Amino acid sequence: MNFLQNELTEQVAQTARDFARQHIRPYIMEWDESQEFPVETFKEMGKLGLMGVLVPEQYGGAGLSYFEYKTVIEEVARVCGSVGLSLAAHNSLCTGHILQFGNEEQKQTYLPKLATAEWIGAWGLTEANTGSDAGNMRCTAVRDGEGWIINGTKNWITHGKSGDVAVVVCRTGEPRTRNNATAFIVERGTPGFNAGKKENKLGMRASETAEMVFDQCRISDSQRLGEVGEGFYQAMKVLDGGRISIAALSLGIARGAYDAARQYAQERHQFDKPIASFQGISFKLADMATEIEAANLLILQACDLKNRHLPMTREAAMAKYYASEVAVRVANDAVQVFGGYGYTKDFPVEKFYRDAKLCTIGEGTSEIQKLVISREELKK
Repeated sequence: MNFLQNELTEQVAQTARDFARQHIRPYIMEWDESQEFPVETFKEMGKLGLMGVLVPEQYGGAGLSYFEYKTVIEEVARVCGSVGLSLAAHNSLCTGHILQFGNEEQKQTYLPKLATAEWIGAWGLTEANTGSDAGNMRCTAVRDGEGWIINGTKNWITHGKSGDVAVVVCRTGEPRTRNNATAFIVERGTPGFNAGKKENKLGMRASETAEMVFDQCRISDSQRLGEVGEGFYQAMKVLDGGRISIAALSLGIARGAYDAARQYAQERHQFDKPIASFQGISFKLADMATEIEAANLLILQACDLKNRHLPMTREAAMAKYYASEVAVRVANDAVQVFGGYGYTKDFPVEKFYRDAKLCTIGEGTSEIQKLVISREELKK
């Protein structure tokens, strides 16, 4: 692997960096306090190709690789984890699912709108009582003539209220049986498809998380993604790529927290010296920098395998697990470097601290990542 960033990746990074600095940084605390999902900001990112990074040009996307995608998420999350999370969910989950498993008609219909952010995408797998136990989901789709009727609720859904279209995985067989789930595309405005409770969260507050409620929601069979019964298989494949997204999100948050801590440690003086000159602080910075670079290498490895269409379940889980835990540790240490100021909203590290924790939970907890890794290891 060539560890030097190529010219294209650097250009994409600079575009994302400039956008985040100009259009996101001035508003992050305003959005955080109000829990506002800044839809218009995402529309602007769509004009730059950042909402369809992996979508081929023939469908209106940027047609870039996972290296560029990882870099976009990282640079945005370095400024605001909330925007980074929504950017990742839109690209890798809803859009990614249709790109990977949709038929040509479905791709032509939905990808151009998603890639340009004309439409915002949502993805529904999780339910209140079936987080990791997806085989026991209660949201069902039942055949009715030439279509399907969906009933049930999906929870913890990014853009569950504001999304224009959602990919929803429903149970179409008996609970806990093999091949008992199927994925469907459901457009906002379809009768019986409504938004439920919006969550009041610790962090990532500008990234909308809400319920999606289905009550006798009728859709045509043309909205089905792939074959009946392969929904769970599709979801696991989508989550492999999604783990790279959350790993990149974690890396961006860690870098943002580290940047702030390093700068503050050089500006803050005690005993007539910058606190960075004291070993207790400088060693903390050394640990933070080392763990960030280790996480970066794990993510690059997963991206490389994904680009080459090689198996990467193990590597993506490792990257997500390690990077998310690093984000929490680095953000925690950054608050410590700031001392009392780190506990106030006048400085950025308290937000990185709150945002980081979600990375160890969303798209598979750290415990689930260890389960995935250990299963892959034991296959050898």
